[in-house]
Amino acid sequence: MVTDTDGYIHLIQYLTEHLGLFEASENMADNDHTIMELFEEQLAAQIIMVCGQNPRLTFSERNMVIREIDAIVYDLEEILAKVADHKASVEQSIFISDFSGLIKNLFDQQIALLTK
Repeated sequence: MVTDTDGYIHLIQYLTEHLGLFEASENMADNDHTIMELFEEQLAAQIIMVCGQNPRLTFSERNMVIREIDAIVYDLEEILAKVADHKASVEQSIFISDFSGLIKNLFDQQIALLTK
């Protein structure tokens, strides 16, 4: 659905281009949440919004969305393995929020194609 699109590949490239933002994360912590906790919370909030905005999604389609989010979280864990448990800085929190919004946009696009 999403993880096999060019848009997702571009987002992963965007993340890898900004890995420097996360490298010194342990020294800049301004948050009680870890980097992965923030990604998980932000993605969960975005997916709740996606499902809420698309009440016509079938049970099967909702499950597909959840499986896609699981795959995205897995990818993020792989990419951010060295820093996933570091406390997040404000700058990292902003990046994570923006990145999660971009993921939501991918879902919005794919769902629009599904429901045509």
